Amino acid sequence: MSAPAPARGAAPLVAVVGATGTGKSGLALDLADALALRGERVEVVNADAMQLYRGMDIGTAKLPASERRGVPHHLLDVLDPAEEASVARYQAEARAAIDDIAARGAVPVLVGGSGLYVSSVLFDFRFPGTDPAIRERLETEAVTIGPAGLHARLASLDPAAAAAIGPHNARRLVRALEVVELTGEPFGAGLPDDDALWWPRTRILTMTTPRERLVGRLDARAAAMFADGLVAEVEALGIDAMGVTASRAIGYAQAIAVARGTSGTDAAVAETAALTRRYARRQVGWFKRYPAATPLDADDPGHLSAAIATIER
Repeated sequence: MSAPAPARGAAPLVAVVGATGTGKSGLALDLADALALRGERVEVVNADAMQLYRGMDIGTAKLPASERRGVPHHLLDVLDPAEEASVARYQAEARAAIDDIAARGAVPVLVGGSGLYVSSVLFDFRFPGTDPAIRERLETEAVTIGPAGLHARLASLDPAAAAAIGPHNARRLVRALEVVELTGEPFGAGLPDDDALWWPRTRILTMTTPRERLVGRLDARAAAMFADGLVAEVEALGIDAMGVTASRAIGYAQAIAVARGTSGTDAAVAETAALTRRYARRQVGWFKRYPAATPLDADDPGHLSAAIATIER
């Protein structure tokens, strides 16, 4: 359901995006505090695909409710780990939440690093239907030739989509190839121009950290996840009860291997760190393509002031 046109036209939609570990959640809360001093309210809409899942907290670095400073957060803990996330479903629910926030006179702030999920909200993304026969054939090929084979094929048809998805996510590779076959067009990794923004007053803030600093943080985060009980978290969720998406998430797949006794903790930490670094590189590449985004150095003491100035433009 769309909000009345005046609400959508009057309120800015702020998107805080960037690679994992760059301080997106912290900036969103700092913005909420700063705007509150001017009598403006902020509500956050999650755009991290894995934070949609209930109980997946440690491995997703989900901000505990006690640390949200009283700022309302939407689209956290809305899926059971057995469910499969859908970008099309997320798009509809996130846009409805943003409409509702603006209609209440608050400022919606979209926060997350899942590039396709963020893009589905910000830009004029439309999702083609599905063809059961094509889907079944591609899913069979995913088993016979593996995700790497699908990735190589997608790279020849749509290099941008292949680079964004990577060679390990079989479900998204199947979907991308299905869309290419159905439409004869790229999957949609290329972003529209500014005039294709869904929300008229969109302000995009891209958090950045130099790679040499970010790598150390990501490696420390991977170790901290396991030290803080990630293996116990997956055991509590029920390893066999987790769906494909949840069980293959970075960190969770490695924690499951530890729980099953097929991996040691040190090896799981090392693999999680390596995959997280690779994922962060893809995120950086994805968000660099965003038009009219304002890059903010997470370690620059003036980044909050720069963010506010961007919102006020």
